[in-house]
Amino acid sequence: MKKFVHSFLLSSALLPSLGAMDAAEDHSLASPNGKISVVFNLTDKGAPQYSLSYNGKALILESQLGLKLKGGADLAEGFAIGSSSSSTHDETWKPFVGERSEVRDHYNELVIDLTQSDKPALQIKFRAYDEGAAFCYTLPKEAGSFTITQELSQFRFADDHFCWDTKDPQAVYRRVPISKAGDNIERPLVVEVGDSPFVALGEARLVDYARLRFTTPATNTFGIKLGSEVTAKAPYSSPWRYAMIGDTPGALLENNDLLPNLNDPCAIEDTSWIRPGKVIRTELNTERAKNTVDWAKKMGAAHILIDAGWYGDERDNKSDATTITIDPARYSGELDMQAVIDYGKENGIGTILYVNRRALEKQLDELLPLFQKWGVAGIKFGFVQVGSQEWTTWMHDAVKKCADYKMIVDIHDDYRPTGWSRTYPNLLTQEGIHGNEEMPTPKDNVLLPFTRFLCGAADYTVCYYSPRIHSTRAHQLAASIVYYSPIQLIFWYDKPSQFKDEPELEVFKELVTTWDDTKVLHGEMEKFVSIARRTGDQWFVGTMNAGEPRKLEIKLDFLEAGVKYSANIKSDAHPDGSKSTKVDNMTQTVTSESVITADMAHNGGQAIILTKIIK
Repeated sequence: MKKFVHSFLLSSALLPSLGAMDAAEDHSLASPNGKISVVFNLTDKGAPQYSLSYNGKALILESQLGLKLKGGADLAEGFAIGSSSSSTHDETWKPFVGERSEVRDHYNELVIDLTQSDKPALQIKFRAYDEGAAFCYTLPKEAGSFTITQELSQFRFADDHFCWDTKDPQAVYRRVPISKAGDNIERPLVVEVGDSPFVALGEARLVDYARLRFTTPATNTFGIKLGSEVTAKAPYSSPWRYAMIGDTPGALLENNDLLPNLNDPCAIEDTSWIRPGKVIRTELNTERAKNTVDWAKKMGAAHILIDAGWYGDERDNKSDATTITIDPARYSGELDMQAVIDYGKENGIGTILYVNRRALEKQLDELLPLFQKWGVAGIKFGFVQVGSQEWTTWMHDAVKKCADYKMIVDIHDDYRPTGWSRTYPNLLTQEGIHGNEEMPTPKDNVLLPFTRFLCGAADYTVCYYSPRIHSTRAHQLAASIVYYSPIQLIFWYDKPSQFKDEPELEVFKELVTTWDDTKVLHGEMEKFVSIARRTGDQWFVGTMNAGEPRKLEIKLDFLEAGVKYSANIKSDAHPDGSKSTKVDNMTQTVTSESVITADMAHNGGQAIILTKIIK
């Protein structure tokens, strides 16, 4: 269970009730450091709107707010401000897994209660953090049962800024001006505001609502299209809509604690059974699966994955995941599932089973007690349905059910996180990424930390031996550090027979998957990224490159001063790119004043393990 290490301070001031004559009055909110300011007001027609500034400059201009309902008055205009209140919140909490061992949740909050015809109609809550700002809607109990047909929230910018658009959670990004972005834009959506900051727009705490996609309904403006109508009973709150802000791409990534902070605390009382760690996929064969267990143990992994095909054709609606029936179209041979699971347990290795959504949707309640009886550690959900309120609710209810049976979860394919792993940390990772299943380019890879990873962990499926990858092996080693995922799939397209215990694979052996601290050292969209992560006294540094050969200076000033460290460095042996499979291994003694040069091929990288030297 997450432990709160500081109690929070909460202060509120309820302002006098305001009539319609005060509709034009501004209500403002500032972040704790004063850099972000949010202003709310009503137009002459009583329509709610907000604006956001950063460092005293307008960032998001006056933008529309509100909802449209089926069969009733729209929550779009005709409002008066019934009351408003403000408060401050400051606490530090410990995530069960994360990129940092402690997270500060510090914000100022403004709550606006709107009325129509002197009756409570809609509450809008704003929060301003140093990392960004967010708002959500709450329909009061007077609303009864309702259906939202459209959300009117918008984000209006001053100019036709460039943004990073993708239409599919597993597709590549393209840099386009807002005017060329079109509709159906995936979140988070990164906007480059000229010489001002980078802004990421998205949603947090999506649990029982419809997923949003961004549209461009007006000049320089992003709107919201929901994946379906939303039917509920009041009181009811929407997910948060946020604008994460950073002066650089790296600062944006370092601010991504905004999402878990916008979610509820851990709901699982005993989390001791949740085991993060590295995972290696196995073939569907008893002997080979046991060999993979041995390999996983040697690499310090936590689990093996038995992937699609173990219960027949996953795409067949008649498939039955209570049986072990190898799909003959994929594999030949036999799989003694129980023997593999038991062998894994004897060697300290758990077993994760893949189950396609067709079987999950009809059999989940039957599978969970059965899998628990078998001794299964977790489930990888396959080809899940996303977007509508129905499937959003089903998904999160399924994760809750898995927690009841002590099952960890990895969700594939189009699901993207919104911070809910804070509440249910058995949801350790998810796909929703253009990863190694699609064999991305190095440019795609170095962009991911500043786009997809802004919203949380991703199952990229790191490779090593596969000849299909478009990067050097040092690039893949670095990816295992740069890409955050509490269950990190390694050797995705590789087999135990290929393993030669190369010295550079010390990175995979020593790698952990949940961290005490994270710092972005370098970062430029589509060019390079360098991230340092700490576990205890040990640091890992991953640097990935794209586009052209490059040398980056890695300053080690994040190390403890006055202490010597052993730097185990894994680099491209041929920075000219001539031999992508060759990795150079070297060790040197360093301090916080040292600088290591990452000399990388156009598709290369570097991985460093920094271990404190004990006198």
